[in-house]
Amino acid sequence: MIGHAELKLIHQAAAVLSILGFIVRGGLMIGQSAVLRERWMRSWPHLIDTTLLVSGVWMALNLQFSPANSPWLTAKIVALLIYIALGFVALRLGRTYRSRVAAFAAALVCFAYIGLVAVKKSPWPF
Repeated sequence: MIGHAELKLIHQAAAVLSILGFIVRGGLMIGQSAVLRERWMRSWPHLIDTTLLVSGVWMALNLQFSPANSPWLTAKIVALLIYIALGFVALRLGRTYRSRVAAFAAALVCFAYIGLVAVKKSPWPF
């Protein structure tokens, strides 16, 4: 059985890999590279993000956290949904280059907020 420390390390590593991957894909989007449209470039982030999500849910269950009794967890989940939506706009759905770049920047800010909430265990980490 994986202990809490190992699970937390897996979750943190997946978070770092996830944001690094998003930054790489955002850079490709800004550079208007055709590589971004290749199947492998669209597929590998799902493996990392699934690991991130599963490890987060597993930790929450192990520690008996729930959005009902942990406002910081609720804030993190809502911010995650916003981050995902912004990521879709930045990398796929944005109709203009400017809207894609703006969504990319907003997604990075959102990810930073998620990280701060996780570290401080508060929906108001500033």
